[in-house]
Amino acid sequence: MNILVTAGNTQTPIDRVRCITNTFSGRTGAKIAARAFDRGHSVTFITSHPEVLDTIESHRPRATPEWRLRTFRTFEDLESAMLEEIPGGKFEVVIHAAAVSDYHVGGVFTLSEGEFRDVNAGKVKSSYPELWLKLLPTPKLVDRVRTDWQFSGVLVKFKLEVGLSEEALLAVAETARIHSAADLMVANTLEGMHDWALLGPEQAGYRRVTRAELADALLDRIEGVQLERRN
Repeated sequence: MNILVTAGNTQTPIDRVRCITNTFSGRTGAKIAARAFDRGHSVTFITSHPEVLDTIESHRPRATPEWRLRTFRTFEDLESAMLEEIPGGKFEVVIHAAAVSDYHVGGVFTLSEGEFRDVNAGKVKSSYPELWLKLLPTPKLVDRVRTDWQFSGVLVKFKLEVGLSEEALLAVAETARIHSAADLMVANTLEGMHDWALLGPEQAGYRRVTRAELADALLDRIEGVQLERRN
C-alpha cells in the first residue's frame, strides 16, 4: 500500500518571532509511519519533528522512492503539503495523526483608554502592559480529505480529549469519525495517552490497545479494511 501519515504539531504565529503551539512531538505518528514502512508499505511522512525518527529503529533503509519525508511548521505549511499530496489518487491510505491548531491569530491588540488598538508588527513590542489576541478558527484539515480533496481510500482520524471517561471518549470518537467520513478512529485522553488508545470500529466495536501495540494493531486493521473492500 501507498500510505500518507501526518504527525507533529503546528505553530500559530503571533508575529515573526513568537508563536502559539502545543506539546505534541508526533512520536505516535512517527512510530506508525516507521512500522508501516518496515512492513513493506510505501510511506510519505509529513511531520513537524523529523528528528523523532532518529529514535525509532528501522529494519529497512529509509530511502526514496518508497520512503518520502516532508516537514512543516505552520498550519498553512501542513495544509499546502496535504493539498499537494492527497488529490490525484496515489495514496490508498491517509493516517492523519497531526495535532493541528484549532485557531489562527487574527490580530494582536492592546487595550488603551477603553479601546482596542492594533499593535501587529514584525515583532510586537514587549512594553505593553497587556496584549489581547484575536483567535479565529481554522478549517479542519481531516474534514477536507473526503470533500475538497476527493480521497476515496482508507482514512484514519485521531482524536484526543481531556478528562473524559472511556465510555464518554468512545461516544465522542465515533461521532467525530462519522462527521469526517473516516473509516477508522484512534482516540485517547491526555491522561492515558502514554498507556492506551481506543481503536475502531471493528465487528465488536472499539478495542483498547496499549501504546506499544498501537502501530501494528492499526496497520492490521487498515489491511483488514482493504481486504474487506476487495471482497
